[in-house]
Amino acid sequence: MSVQDDLAAVKRRLHDLEHTVEQLERRVAAERGAPGRPAAGRPENLVPVPDTPYDSGMWTDSDDEGLGARDRHAP
Repeated sequence: MSVQDDLAAVKRRLHDLEHTVEQLERRVAAERGAPGRPAAGRPENLVPVPDTPYDSGMWTDSDDEGLGARDRHAP
């Protein structure tokens, strides 16, 4: 087998393992009478991020990542 074949097999097995663990968690939760984890989808505790631009005044003393400070040239 090539490395790519090995990686594909590992990914498949990992996916199968994740699926099996989710099934077991749901069964245990059902037996205990507790609400189970939601099926695949969006987590319930997401924090919405607004589409509006941030206030540029917050960034007056920061460097541009990878570009250096605003008043200096990049290397």
